[in-house]
Amino acid sequence: MTDPASIPPVSGPERHLPFLNLLGLSRERIGNGEAIVSIELRADLLNNHGAGHGGVVMTLLDSAMSNAALSRIGFVREIVTIDIHVGFMRPATGVLRATGRATGGGRSICFCEAEIVDDTGEVVAKAMGTFRYRAPRDGSPATVA
Repeated sequence: MTDPASIPPVSGPERHLPFLNLLGLSRERIGNGEAIVSIELRADLLNNHGAGHGGVVMTLLDSAMSNAALSRIGFVREIVTIDIHVGFMRPATGVLRATGRATGGGRSICFCEAEIVDDTGEVVAKAMGTFRYRAPRDGSPATVA
């Protein structure tokens, strides 16, 4: 039987997200409708032009916005992405830092925006997204798998 203390949380600010762990994404600061997340690009996260893959950039933007939306409500619910609109400004290189902000919405929907800067301070990409809140899973071993 699995020790319940060894099961990572499925909700809340310390929730376990295997895909983001695989990428090496770090949550730097989350609270009051704002989140900052970062990633250091590695060779396996680059596209054929030697810059950060667009999927990595979009994942970073999505994570910043969803964490901002969740922090707006104190992580009492979960969230799913409805849509994201992304503008790519320049090739992504080095360390990328995304700042996401909840900008509006209500009880079931949250509107957000995010911006990524590289380690020189240049804007790499910007996004706007819409997110839907939903009831959290109960965290039992059967729902974690």
